[in-house]
Amino acid sequence: QVQLVESGGGSVQAGGSLRLSCAVSGNTYHGYRMGWFRQAPGKEREGVASIVGGVGGTYYSDSVVGRFTISQDNTKKTLYLQMVSLKPEDTAVYYCAFDFRVSPLGVFGPAEYWGQGTQVTVSS
Repeated sequence: QVQLVESGGGSVQAGGSLRLSCAVSGNTYHGYRMGWFRQAPGKEREGVASIVGGVGGTYYSDSVVGRFTISQDNTKKTLYLQMVSLKPEDTAVYYCAFDFRVSPLGVFGPAEYWGQGTQVTVSS
């Protein structure tokens, strides 16, 4: 069983920055793909960034590449998402996710485990 606890959401003006954290608990970590999804009101949940635990191998959606950076602290089993140059269209609930696939075409598959979500609001 895996539990994910997110923190770090909030409100910021356009152009600002935020960092999200996700603490991963459970007996598995290394070698599993984990990352961040987001869901804006009225829209489907979309994957934005992923990394393989203990290995690396990052992947970003086109909408955030160059602005978001995913990283991990393997000793703390914690995942991070550094977001800079935020835009109003980045406003969403951000979910930490564990154990999913990203297809060769960059499609994020569903995750086995989800965090509770943290709100990010970017005002213009």
